[in-house]
Amino acid sequence: MATLNGCQRCGTCCTKGGPAFHTGDKPLIEKGVIQSKYLYTIRKGEPVHENVRGGVQPAASEIIKIKSREGSATCVFFIAQENRCSIYRNRPVECRVLECWNTRPLEEIYDRGRLTRQDLLEYVEGVWNLVCDHEKRCDIGEIRLLLKEYAIGNEIVAVDRILEMVSYDRHLRALVTEKVGIPQDMTDFLFGRPLVKIVELLGVRLEKRGEKLVLKMSLSKG
Repeated sequence: MATLNGCQRCGTCCTKGGPAFHTGDKPLIEKGVIQSKYLYTIRKGEPVHENVRGGVQPAASEIIKIKSREGSATCVFFIAQENRCSIYRNRPVECRVLECWNTRPLEEIYDRGRLTRQDLLEYVEGVWNLVCDHEKRCDIGEIRLLLKEYAIGNEIVAVDRILEMVSYDRHLRALVTEKVGIPQDMTDFLFGRPLVKIVELLGVRLEKRGEKLVLKMSLSKG
């Protein structure tokens, strides 16, 4: 347990989700200390749990985070058997300032100077264009507007457009993996979390019927 004397390296903070990246962390990724396959992007407007403010809110800005181990919230770089961080000497800014007994240092930097995909990919030929195209065609703000249209009775337009966006998202991820050679484990960094997961968080249920996805709105109209 951490005390006022300092961190006891209990690992508790490492089991509650990976840190978000700030501009000061850029060299860690550019130099390959932390590979992009271990990252994922939360796009602006996506539902996200606010560690400082609490509760689930739309992300106010883009957030790049370290992935968690499958089936848990534990940071992928935390070695539970040894109770240690495998990148401790090269840990991101949020990990360096975090004091679980005093959250003020983290609160002071939490939503400031966040690193973005543009910071890392703008000059990567071809890739940045794919990211921008995906951002336009799978816009979270548009999905939220479509859900409002559904709520007032414009069901067909909303359902068809959301299915179109989900289909494009799935197709692009498969395309860059199969044709471009980008590893599948990098797609959550490039394009954010799969859109099918995002729309479910927004109150939309999708069912697979054969090779097709069928959208079921769980929102109540009125």
